Amino acid sequence: DKLYITHSEWSNEYGGSSFGGARRAAGKQGFRRLPFDCCALSLRPFEHPVCTKDGIVFDLEQVHHSGPYLQQEGVNPVTGERMKLGELTKLNFFKNADGEYHCPITLRVFNENTHIVAVGVTGNVYAQEAIERLNVKAKHWRDLMTDEPFTRKDLITLQDPHNLELRNLSNFQHVKQAQRFAKPGSLTNSQLAGQAHARSKADAKAEKTTKEQRGDSASEGALDGPDAVEKSYFASSYSTGRAAASLTSTAMAPETTSDRILLDRDHEMYDAIKTKGYAQIKTNLGDLNVELFCDQIPQTCHNFILLAKSGYYRNVLFHRLIRNFMASLQGGDPTGTGRGGESYWKRNFPDQFKQNLQHTKRGVLSMANRGKDTNSSQFFITFRPCKHLDNKHTVFGQVVGGLPVLDTIERIPTDDDDRPTKEVRILDVKVFVDPFTEYQERRARKLEKLREAKKEGNTSAKVSAPLGSMTHHQLTLAFAPHDVPCGHPARHDDLAWSLYRWQGWRRCGQVSQDRR
Repeated sequence: DKLYITHSEWSNEYGGSSFGGARRAAGKQGFRRLPFDCCALSLRPFEHPVCTKDGIVFDLEQVHHSGPYLQQEGVNPVTGERMKLGELTKLNFFKNADGEYHCPITLRVFNENTHIVAVGVTGNVYAQEAIERLNVKAKHWRDLMTDEPFTRKDLITLQDPHNLELRNLSNFQHVKQAQRFAKPGSLTNSQLAGQAHARSKADAKAEKTTKEQRGDSASEGALDGPDAVEKSYFASSYSTGRAAASLTSTAMAPETTSDRILLDRDHEMYDAIKTKGYAQIKTNLGDLNVELFCDQIPQTCHNFILLAKSGYYRNVLFHRLIRNFMASLQGGDPTGTGRGGESYWKRNFPDQFKQNLQHTKRGVLSMANRGKDTNSSQFFITFRPCKHLDNKHTVFGQVVGGLPVLDTIERIPTDDDDRPTKEVRILDVKVFVDPFTEYQERRARKLEKLREAKKEGNTSAKVSAPLGSMTHHQLTLAFAPHDVPCGHPARHDDLAWSLYRWQGWRRCGQVSQDRR
């Protein structure tokens, strides 16, 4: 951490002098490790492993084509000592279900820090801890897989994390003489050595990437090859920070341009939603009309609407009915057990809590979960205020029509597991007002007009699209029970006027002041 170097540091480490341990430091800097599952000759993963008495592993096919080493000179290509083909021992590596090399006794996967040994009599490969516990300490000198007898001298160390000299590529004889035996136009062994040295890091990075891809699939709103117009439209007000990082850190490549971070399409849409959604839950006992708080709880409402439109809730049972403690009706699980269900994006999504949206009344629509941030497809409807559920379950809607149907469902008796004795089934969920689809259509039209304006050279063109709306008569027909005549007051008093807060009604101008 000091801002200067001493004379010995300059002469030994930086001046290239041959005294003061500079050669030893240079030797350490040149260390390159061969992975345990690679052939010491080809420096690539082996398929038919064999080894010497020293624990140097080769691929049998590579040994037969070793050129001037074993075939012509009969020497070990790693140490340069005399060696015969008959001295090689065939190795039996064991793999798990994922195709990874592991110890058949401890079942631990081999890695660069595993002490690996082989029994010379059988060629079976184990972890050192298994041999130490079950053979050496127990004085049971028989192979753990085949029960064949062997001695301590038959144990061959293939990898010792505390002694890596035999796996140092810089000391391999054929690597040092790579230029002598290299074929024209082919990679030299020194180049292959560099590839093998980087392989372990590359494998670890690839494995991490694979796990991330398994666990997290891309969201529906992810950008897929956006063009220049989309990049400009979805660009945020803050940059990636690469230009600043490259200026202050020598570990990063220089960056001369500042790129803005692109917003996710869904999250950009969620911030722009200002209206509510409306849907109808059709059951075998009647219809429940619900209002969705899309303007405040956008992601949860979007998930519910997408599942409803895809038919996910069709013929799904309400599997739980609690009249006293939680006082709720729970459904949304296609399995009918309460342990199934998944979101539209095939993964759980986080909670969304608002202090003005709580379980304070009858008919609140809320998400069921298994803990924090585990929302999927299950939801419940409250029969009475449930303050103990606040900030634990996401409130995303309320029942605005069909409360007599909710009364009928509440009176159904239940068994000891809180399952209704009479079947309560969701026939379908119809979505009447979907702010998300309307916004996506407006955004698509706007982007298309921006593209056209860009082609015409008018870069300052401003595009606006009218908001979609439903008329008062359309909403009344949509939410009213089908068995009530059109002229009956119930079509308006019980249902239609409970939707007054929707802005489209105010724009229509068909709601008189006395009715408001």
